[in-house]
Amino acid sequence: MFLSVKEMEIRKVRFDETFAPGSIDFADSSIRQVTPLHAEGSAVLLAHSDGEVRISGRFTVALECECDRCLGAASFPLDAGFDLFYRPMSDIAREEEVGIDEGEAEIGFYEGGGLQLADILKEQVLLNLPMQRICSEGCKGICPVCGVNRNETECHCDVHPVDDRWKALRNL
Repeated sequence: MFLSVKEMEIRKVRFDETFAPGSIDFADSSIRQVTPLHAEGSAVLLAHSDGEVRISGRFTVALECECDRCLGAASFPLDAGFDLFYRPMSDIAREEEVGIDEGEAEIGFYEGGGLQLADILKEQVLLNLPMQRICSEGCKGICPVCGVNRNETECHCDVHPVDDRWKALRNL
């Protein structure tokens, strides 16, 4: 869905969209969308501004990806809200460096006549995923010796941390 600034000049644009699994490319092949991505909210052109747009709403989706510890399946149901502000790209100073304050760091920019809802949602979904994606807090990971998933099979490998700080002195 395209959120047109021209349409926002007339009225508030409401959206209630559902994106089927696979319709949004998350640019990471390990992330799989399990359920439809449902988003609802509104986009409004702020009064007395030079094209500044406020987009707010809520989305729900379930994603699945590899666990960072054991490489098994890890699921992440997401239900989050967003409240975003965008300005036209023409507002950016092109030839000089400009200092920005904390509030301006939260503003995005758009080109042309508006914004694609799918692009906004893609960004919000990726921002709401945890940095370390693990299947559970108690995940034991993979054995560094034999490579077995320690969540599925008990490993009897002898794993001792090696302290190599004195290795150079042993050669003297």
